[in-house]
Amino acid sequence: MWQETLPNAWENILSRIRSFEYSQKNVVLVSTATLGVGGMLVYWLRSRHKIKTIEMGDGWWGSGERPLKGKEDESIRPFKIETSDKEIEDLHRRLEQARYTPPLEGAAFHYGFNSSYLQKVVAYWRNKFDWRKQVEVLNKYPHFQTTIEGIDIHFIHVKPSYVPHGRAVQPLLMVHGWPGSFYEFYKIIPLLTEPAAHGLNEGDVVFEVICPSIPGYGFSEAPHQKGFDTVATARIFHKLMNRLGFKEYYLQGGDWGSRITTNMAQMLPQSVKGLHLNLIFVNKQGLRRMISVMLGAYVPWLVGLSREDVRRMYPFIQKNIYELLRESGYLHIQATKPDTAGCGLNDSPVGLAAYILEKFSTWTDKSFLHKDDGGLESKYSLDELLTNVMIYWVTSSIVSSMRFYKENISKDPSLTADARVGVYVPTGIAAFPQEIVHTPHVWAKKIFRNIITYSYMPRGGHFAAFEEPKLLAQDIMHFVRKVEQL
Repeated sequence: MWQETLPNAWENILSRIRSFEYSQKNVVLVSTATLGVGGMLVYWLRSRHKIKTIEMGDGWWGSGERPLKGKEDESIRPFKIETSDKEIEDLHRRLEQARYTPPLEGAAFHYGFNSSYLQKVVAYWRNKFDWRKQVEVLNKYPHFQTTIEGIDIHFIHVKPSYVPHGRAVQPLLMVHGWPGSFYEFYKIIPLLTEPAAHGLNEGDVVFEVICPSIPGYGFSEAPHQKGFDTVATARIFHKLMNRLGFKEYYLQGGDWGSRITTNMAQMLPQSVKGLHLNLIFVNKQGLRRMISVMLGAYVPWLVGLSREDVRRMYPFIQKNIYELLRESGYLHIQATKPDTAGCGLNDSPVGLAAYILEKFSTWTDKSFLHKDDGGLESKYSLDELLTNVMIYWVTSSIVSSMRFYKENISKDPSLTADARVGVYVPTGIAAFPQEIVHTPHVWAKKIFRNIITYSYMPRGGHFAAFEEPKLLAQDIMHFVRKVEQL
């Protein structure tokens, strides 16, 4: 009996063991699958909130191949702008030999720089403008150069002379555009570094200001390789700030400076305490934008536009298409064949002045188009305007500055690295009424996801720091004060 019962018992036991093992395998498999799916879900949720950044990468813009051995010289060298009798005599000779084409009657600035007024500017340049004196003005702030990625980078670095006890000094990098230069910031620098002395505040916000020259502009060496764009510039300026010992800093820019500093915020957001802009680039288009434009003139509140937005944007075709086309002819030349037009400008100081100063007319105030003198001296002095022109002339940098357009605009803007990355650092926007284009807050926030201040400035145009330094300084301080309170 037991002989029959024993095998059955063993089979029963083995069957239970196999059943237990099978169920255990199922538990393990189910648990593993659950953990896998759960892990993927957690990763997906975290990745949704992870801030995308532009890859910093590296570059080499020096002449020839990058050296295989040896570390780049990271020293920061004092720099001084100098001139000579030979340089001034050559300028005078060229000014004296200039040829002019008479303007059309009643043309004002509609055809470009009016040649009758140009002759007056050149006469002042030749007989009254003192370049040696202006060199002294330029040298009143400390200048430096340092080598980054194979090229010499020029910058000025101005520290406050007095800091009240317990007050933190905020490092601020300010970046110019075209056809400007570091000189655009000379009037705003003392307002930022010595605000109490200029009646701006009680000194609760004080800055030390760093103003570099974009490579290829002024006293920064031009890149020797193709492809130098705003992302490369952003990386170089981050390296500059790091070399100066700053881990966190504020950024400010307009024109190309706006795009460069925006790229800096997209590249290393952890280093950028705040980003302040007086021009913003918003390239994203689409059905929503089209609907916003169509409805904005009639029911602006429905699409998030303010009354001031409507005043600045409409009639839309005139202000955003016709006027933009009229003022952007230079851009098409510089984005395609900059070296061709640049040859003449680099050889003729008169041609260079006409080309640059025409932008300081209509980009300052669109109505200046109707004035015989372009309204230039109503906002700036001839000494100021010609000093900026001289920075391009004595450095032969007009061609390399124009190439910056080709390097940035010859690509499909929707395919660039920065087009797919938002800006998440605290952002302040100063919208000046005479800027070439107006971008309302509702459009700006699609790219700039953390707008702290958005100011409709009462007056001023494209060259804000040069034209309205006090207004811009006040807005920068207002923005930084709010960021520091966060």
